[in-house]
Amino acid sequence: MSESAPTLQRTLRLRSVVLFGLAYMAPMIVLGTFGVVAEDTGGAVPTAYLLAMLAMLFTAHSYGRMAVAHPVAGSAYTYARRNLDSRAGFLVGWAVLLDYFFLPMVIWLLGGTYLAEEFPGVPFGVWIALFVLATTALNILGIKVADKANYLLMAFQMLVLLVFVALSLRHVFTAEGAAGLVSTGPFANATTTAGSISAGAAVAAYSFLGFDAVTTLTEETVDPKRTMPRAILLITLIGGGIFVLVAYATQLAHPGAVFADSDSAAFEIARAVAGDLAAAMLLAGLVVAQFASGLAAQAGAARLLYAMGRDDVLPRRLFGRLHPKFRTPAVNIALTGVIGLGAMLLDVSTSTSFINFGAFVAFTSVNLSVLAMYLRRTERLSFWSYALVPGIGALIDLWLLVSLDPAALILGGSWLVLGIAYLAYRTRLFRRPPPEMNLDEQPEPATTA
Repeated sequence: MSESAPTLQRTLRLRSVVLFGLAYMAPMIVLGTFGVVAEDTGGAVPTAYLLAMLAMLFTAHSYGRMAVAHPVAGSAYTYARRNLDSRAGFLVGWAVLLDYFFLPMVIWLLGGTYLAEEFPGVPFGVWIALFVLATTALNILGIKVADKANYLLMAFQMLVLLVFVALSLRHVFTAEGAAGLVSTGPFANATTTAGSISAGAAVAAYSFLGFDAVTTLTEETVDPKRTMPRAILLITLIGGGIFVLVAYATQLAHPGAVFADSDSAAFEIARAVAGDLAAAMLLAGLVVAQFASGLAAQAGAARLLYAMGRDDVLPRRLFGRLHPKFRTPAVNIALTGVIGLGAMLLDVSTSTSFINFGAFVAFTSVNLSVLAMYLRRTERLSFWSYALVPGIGALIDLWLLVSLDPAALILGGSWLVLGIAYLAYRTRLFRRPPPEMNLDEQPEPATTA
């Protein structure tokens, strides 16, 4: 009996894909970054998230168009290769590696930091190792196992957010009555300016990273041409709605932007509205959120490596293989886990700089890919969907990219230089094109007696 190489299996439906995207975004991140955004906006956090959501919807639309045109794993990397240029696709994929590789690390770093502050007697590295080992094991066992775990983790996370919002509103109601629950104060105040809202939106936009990551699950999704565009828009809208609602309730409970420590502002507000019990509940929710987000982020990173390995842009024998039993890119999953252990040595700001650069390079390239499709296709395409919307999205993403702090631009630029050097090596100083990806869907494995 002979057996062909294992392939990815289509098991995910719309609900599961949306759940993975929301888990990747980690809705509780709005509380983790609340103090920073409040300081940037002068106490108008929900407005920043509303603006960021509107901005991200343009790029989400473009991801949906690309997912219909190319229903395979690889995300922005694949889209740029097919619509821009094979070399541009490689560099986009190289930049995206910053996002996919370092996002799990930052997620685990944040989770470990929360626990280390609450339990100082336990070494910080122990918490990082536990996060990495647990998510790696679940992801290797298979996407269906991770999917079931996500349902439980997201349910708990949403419960914590719901309770936190309820406690915040109760605090306002007790102090000001029902009239205090409806106010324009959280959206604008005497110190609010267009510049401050823009600065806050640039930070808030990072919370939306995740709507794009689900495109790496395309080859494991049932009816991807229909499911993916719907999932991407739903993730952006649902995630943005949660961010705006939670930010509104929290800003009502704590007007302004003055905190003892902006990095832990949510804990300060939790204690103010309901005491230490609320702070403990918030800690549990944030830890669960980091675990769920890390689970989804690691899955996305491993599948991007699989797409690049299958293409032989990265060594195929290492990155382009699936586990024969679990049908998951086990080596890639383990590799992202090992890299995640580097969280013991890095701080959040350094790791986040890499993420932001890679994310906005990817977003810009996807919008440009849709524009390129519009310009090259002989059949008639909608000007609105394939030209105007992606054009606006590209301009917004470029604005966010150049708005990053200088350290992010230097680190990201240095990484791109390394990518260009590696590309020159693989193409013999650009004398031949990079290896081409086989974008045809892989057949289901067959067995013959």
